[in-house]
Amino acid sequence: MISVLQRVREARVEVDGQVIGQIGHGLLALVCAERGDSQAEADKFLAKMLKLRIFQDDAGKMNKSVVDVAGGLLIVSQFTLAADTSGGNRPSFTQAAPPADGERLYDYVVAQARALHPEVATGRFGADMKVYLMNDGPVTIPLRIAPAAAAVGA
Repeated sequence: MISVLQRVREARVEVDGQVIGQIGHGLLALVCAERGDSQAEADKFLAKMLKLRIFQDDAGKMNKSVVDVAGGLLIVSQFTLAADTSGGNRPSFTQAAPPADGERLYDYVVAQARALHPEVATGRFGADMKVYLMNDGPVTIPLRIAPAAAAVGA
């Protein structure tokens, strides 16, 4: 599972000109399921995202999590994070999970996030979305959770 986490002052996602998800201070998570990902990787991703200390404490150090600061989560699917650009000028997306698997894992991440965190907004899987954000810092963190089989061989 691949993600780009952005600490934001505010973020929203629109589909067809309508706001479908928005948060104030918190994390925008762009999320991509890869081939071989399962609920185990989704669970590890979610645990890491909720505990990652990228918010400032009173001393100005990145020492607090989104949970600690009661920030919102905006979770947006983005299969293009699996892009392979090594073979030319047109990206290949063969490492992205097939759409049905990607949607199933995205929905799982969202459901688990809602069970664990009080403020969760989303995009719409497969939709043409417009994402607006005010990055705070800026702080942008790539996060990759490899499938268990891939981690053993690595």
